[in-house]
Amino acid sequence: MSSIFELAAGLALAAAAVFFVLWPVLSPPAAGVADAATMEGEDPDDDLSPRAVALRALKEIEFDRATGKLSDADYDALNAKYTAEALAALRTESSEADAPRIRLAVSPLPTATCPTHGGRPEAGAIFCSACGRRLSDAVAFCAKCGTALPPDARFCAACGRRVAA
Repeated sequence: MSSIFELAAGLALAAAAVFFVLWPVLSPPAAGVADAATMEGEDPDDDLSPRAVALRALKEIEFDRATGKLSDADYDALNAKYTAEALAALRTESSEADAPRIRLAVSPLPTATCPTHGGRPEAGAIFCSACGRRLSDAVAFCAKCGTALPPDARFCAACGRRVAA
């Protein structure tokens, strides 16, 4: 009689274990829980704007090229494609009427001027960003002795060292 009892207890325990293992598979999902297929790989906080998608794609092809998954020819083609998409998305974002306009503050201080190209907008510029010439209002110092140099100096008046053009 005890062997029948042990057999019944073993079968009940095995059935309980099978039920416990199969319960998540056989039970319907609870209310408010998304389908597993839609949850996999998707982040609800992802920015899906065209700009973000194009910039993410550029970052991805950079990584693929660095790891050797992408050849240089394929990289060049994809880079041109995604760069064009990103620029188009940035242009449409900047042309929207509801975007706030940024106004640059105009400094009351005189700006340095290039003899060839005129005033330069870069703050604290010593050389012209277009031609590389020394700006007329820029204050320069000798690299050897630290003496202040006039804007058109070619040599330091104190030590005689040649000044970079």
